[in-house]
Amino acid sequence: MPFYEHVFISRQDLSNTQAEGLIEHFTAVLTDNGGKVVENEYWGVKTMAYKINKNRKGHYAYLRTDAPAAAVQEMERLMRLHDDVMRVLTIKMDELPEGPSVQMQKRDERDRGERRERR
Repeated sequence: MPFYEHVFISRQDLSNTQAEGLIEHFTAVLTDNGGKVVENEYWGVKTMAYKINKNRKGHYAYLRTDAPAAAVQEMERLMRLHDDVMRVLTIKMDELPEGPSVQMQKRDERDRGERRERR
């Protein structure tokens, strides 16, 4: 089966548990249609570059999947119909990268406090 990476943005007025519930909901949609989610990440609330539906911020979520095309199309269709999801991006990959995504790597570096000295 092909590999995919999905990023979706949900409305800013959702709670963290509701945003994570959306991840679980769309994971269930994929598994019901014969796919599997290899990894999922909740990136948190981030400020967007421009307003989308009068929102300046949004809950970002990331999924790495191994699923047939029909399962991905069904999940995207349901995402576009869902009122809480504002944007969806799906990318087909040749192989899934190992380890955390770039967003989570940045967060890990920030949490460790390993900052370079400024000159």
